[in-house]
Amino acid sequence: MTSPPSVTGADVVVVGGGLIGSATAWRLRQAGLDVVVVTGERAAAASHVAAGMLAPVTETTFTEQSLLRLNQASLDLYADFAAEVSAASDRPAGLRQVSTLSVALDADDGAKLGVFAEFLTRTGHHTQRLTSRECKQHEPLLAPSIRSGLLVEQDWSCDNRLLWAALIEAGRRAGVREVAGFVHGVRSRADQVTGVELADGTTLPADHVVLANGSWAGQLTGIPALPVRPVKGQILRLDPGRLPGPSLTVRAFSRGSEIYLVPRESGREVVVGATVEELGFDHRVTAGGVYELLRDARQVLPMTAEYALSETSVGWRPGTPDNAPLLGGGGLTGLTLATGHYRNGVLLTPVTADVTARFVTTGELDEVARPFTLDRFAAAGQAVR
Repeated sequence: MTSPPSVTGADVVVVGGGLIGSATAWRLRQAGLDVVVVTGERAAAASHVAAGMLAPVTETTFTEQSLLRLNQASLDLYADFAAEVSAASDRPAGLRQVSTLSVALDADDGAKLGVFAEFLTRTGHHTQRLTSRECKQHEPLLAPSIRSGLLVEQDWSCDNRLLWAALIEAGRRAGVREVAGFVHGVRSRADQVTGVELADGTTLPADHVVLANGSWAGQLTGIPALPVRPVKGQILRLDPGRLPGPSLTVRAFSRGSEIYLVPRESGREVVVGATVEELGFDHRVTAGGVYELLRDARQVLPMTAEYALSETSVGWRPGTPDNAPLLGGGGLTGLTLATGHYRNGVLLTPVTADVTARFVTTGELDEVARPFTLDRFAAAGQAVR
C-alpha cells in the first residue's frame, strides 16, 4: 500500500496524509510536480473523526469575518470539487447538499439564536427564521420543546471518510507517492528547505515541504515555532437501524451548550458531537463526555435514545491563537503551511488545496488566504511559541 522512502526524494514532500494533505498532494501532482506524502498515522487524523459539516454560516462568530469569507469561498468550490474527486477516483465523494437547521430549546437559547440571525442578516447571509411548528415541519423528529429555529440552506455536510478515501485514490491514480511514517523535522540550508527527516532517521530530499499534519505541526524541529495546539473533541456515531433518522443536519443551542447531529446519506449513521477540551493529546473517551453528548442529543431529537451507539472516538482539532488556519509561507524558503484549520478542516479542504498548490508553484498567495499567514501573530504582538 505504501512505498519505501525514496533516496531520490521529490519536488514536494507533503507532511500529513489527512484530507488537507491528500487534497493538496493531488493538486500539486496535477500541476506536474513529483509529490511524496508522508502519511503519519491516518487512523489518528482529525479527518477520520470529524462530522463533516460544511457550515460557513452556522460556524461563524461575530469576530471572524475574514474566516467567513474563506469558508464561503471553499463552499463555493465544493460541488465541482466533489464531482472532480469522484470522477478521478471512481468513488463517492460524500457531498450532501441538504440544509442545516439550527434550533433553540428554551427562551434564553432562542434569544441567542435571534441575535445570531440578526448578525447574519446584517452581513448579507440569507437565513430563514422559523417558529417551533415550522421547525417540526422541516424535521419531524425534533422534540416538542423546540422553541425556534433558523434554516440555513447553504450549510451542507460531507461524509469526510468517503471524501478522504476518494482523495487518496485520486492521488494514487495521478502518481502521488506515499511514505509510511512520521516526520521528525524539516531540513534546510541557508534558510532554504532541502527536505525532511523521518522519525527513523531517513531523509527525503525536496525543494518544497508542505506542512499539513494538523495538530502535530507545532512539534517539528528545524522550523520557526508554530502556534498550533491540539484541541480534543469526543464524538459519537449512532446507528438508527430500522428507525427513522433525521433528514437535515441539526445544530442546537441546548440550555447554553451546543450540539450537532449530522445524518449520512445511507441513513445508517448519525454523527453527534462534539466536546471541546483543552487537554492536549488526551486520547480517552470519557463517561462524562459520552453522557453529555447523548443527553443533549436526546433533548433535541428524542428518537436518538433508541439508536445503537456504534462508535465513540476522539480527535484533535489543530487550533491556533485565533482558531483560524495557517496558510502560505512558513519562515523558510520552500516551506508552506496548510494547518491550523480547527473546526473547519473538512470545509476548507478545497480552497486550502487550491491556494497551497498555487503558492508552491507560483509563489503567490491568493487574496482570500492572505489574512491567514503566520506573520499575523507577530503583527498583533502575540507570542509565537
